[in-house]
Amino acid sequence: MLTTQTRLRLQAILRRMASGCQVTLAERIELHTFADHDSTVAAWLRRARRRQRQRQRPLQEDVLLQDLDLGCSEPDGNFHADRDDLEDWFGGAPSWLRRS
Repeated sequence: MLTTQTRLRLQAILRRMASGCQVTLAERIELHTFADHDSTVAAWLRRARRRQRQRQRPLQEDVLLQDLDLGCSEPDGNFHADRDDLEDWFGGAPSWLRRS
């Protein structure tokens, strides 16, 4: 459980992150530490990253996904069929799941 002071500090960092302002490495580490242990902080972090990426006017579908808190917050976490190889994507998977 977060104290009020900790919650306000984390939310201030997240607001700066979402608006594109500079966030120090120490602040990012602190955010990730709390996000690893608290699902609410993890949801705040996902939303801040989405807002950071969507600086232009978002589409209605993007607003819906943001409100539902669905999807991946990491842009590198998605598979891109045009430039990624499916075999490499599942490279760390168990042998029974990989191509024969």
